[in-house]
Amino acid sequence: MLSALQPHLPILQVLVPFMAAPLVALFGNRQIAWTLAFIATAVSFAISAALLAQVIDGSVISYEIGGWAPPWGIEYRVDAANAFVLLIVSFIGALVLPYARASIEKEITKSTHTYFYTCYLLCFTGLLGVTITGDAFNVFVFLEISSLSTYALVAYGADRDKRALTAAYNYLIMGTIGATFFVIGLGYLYMVTGTLNIVDLGERLSNVGDTRTVRIAFVFIFIGMGLKLAMFPMHLWLPNAYTFAPSAVTAFLAATATKVALYVLLRFSFTVFKLEIPFEALTFQYVVMPLAIAAMFAASFAAVFQGNLKRLLAYSSVAQVGYMLLGISFLSHTGLTAGIIHLFNHAVTKGALFMAVGCIVYSVGSARLVDLRGIGRQMPWTMAAFVIGGLSLIGVPLTVGFISKWYLIQAALEGGSLVFAGLIVASSLIAVVYIWRVVETAYLEPNPPGRTYREAPLSMLLPTWALVAASVYFGVNSELTSSAASQAASALLNSTTQTQMLELLPTNPELNEGDAE
Repeated sequence: MLSALQPHLPILQVLVPFMAAPLVALFGNRQIAWTLAFIATAVSFAISAALLAQVIDGSVISYEIGGWAPPWGIEYRVDAANAFVLLIVSFIGALVLPYARASIEKEITKSTHTYFYTCYLLCFTGLLGVTITGDAFNVFVFLEISSLSTYALVAYGADRDKRALTAAYNYLIMGTIGATFFVIGLGYLYMVTGTLNIVDLGERLSNVGDTRTVRIAFVFIFIGMGLKLAMFPMHLWLPNAYTFAPSAVTAFLAATATKVALYVLLRFSFTVFKLEIPFEALTFQYVVMPLAIAAMFAASFAAVFQGNLKRLLAYSSVAQVGYMLLGISFLSHTGLTAGIIHLFNHAVTKGALFMAVGCIVYSVGSARLVDLRGIGRQMPWTMAAFVIGGLSLIGVPLTVGFISKWYLIQAALEGGSLVFAGLIVASSLIAVVYIWRVVETAYLEPNPPGRTYREAPLSMLLPTWALVAASVYFGVNSELTSSAASQAASALLNSTTQTQMLELLPTNPELNEGDAE
């Protein structure tokens, strides 16, 4: 039976959670709903691991939906790049569910739990579908499935704080604008190529060349996905969404949603447009790179002054997106590898941190720093997890954060720029400040008299520590993630060699200093 299912793994990757979602709503029982949701996400994780194992050597899987061959039919296409992202999304999705079982008991009205799991599965399905599909319009469809369910998930935070409704509404407005820009860009691409298959788009655009319509299409897609991935300064929807959403939702979204949006930007930039138009390369050098550096510093400084732990980590996420974009903007294999490996590393780190905050919210009922005085002595396991996650966020050796910063600095030095390497280190030091604020409050400030708190349940602590353990393990032994990220970068650069990319960039003494030597 397993051998019979093997050829259909790409469609099962999306179909399993998609079919589980209405079943969860249909049964209407909280226990059954959680069980079905957990089984669906666990099966999806197993499928994504199997798909990654098949393509890690550089091969590609093409699955024809309904037997209609591409480009006429919809194709699910799996290579090392999206298989790696599928693994990230499914791993986090499966790990959050055991955590969410106890977390939402405290944060969401019990009568709506089954609908929460339904929305969760639909969001999970949408993110997987966006990642695995080889059809550009299908990307938009799955993007809307994930987005609509995400707005509902954020709004569930209104059971504790009515500001979640405003956050969800702002997220809806900005997400809708982003999706509209994206689909307009697709319309321009279809106008000049007559196809929506992603691979076919890349081949036909090579014949179209550098035209005004292609440039406009790139700009619309770039801005649309920039909104979705919270690229600075288009990030204003993110802090409130992460702050007021239920803790389990924040942990899931912070580790997956922006990563999938960044993957879409990568896929279109390197597979569809292939950096064959100088306009695109110039955009990465003169738009993406400065904005990435601005995000690294501005968002980190904003995090320093936050009084809410969720909001602090939300601004930190904007800064971390800046690191990913900086790696990509180097337009080199090393830079792209750095950006992709940080997708995984940041998902693990930020997932652990937001889960730790969720444990605090479960026991304390608040994520405000003033309410966390002396909590390190009463919730040692939770705060230890937060401290290790914070060290990874800073980039301390033996954590995954160090691996990300190492690759980024390598990419900067490979381009001959000591300045960018220095900026990466300097911005990382700002993280020391806002992480130290939490540590100081939790460990060095006195506990208010008469206040005692207990650790969160094991069902929340174990998933948190699983991510903490992963951040340490892959920080010590990064061979698996590094090789997967490198192979993913190679898959994206399939038809664009590094030499071709460098030829598209104008002469810049600082960027080319290393080459001259």
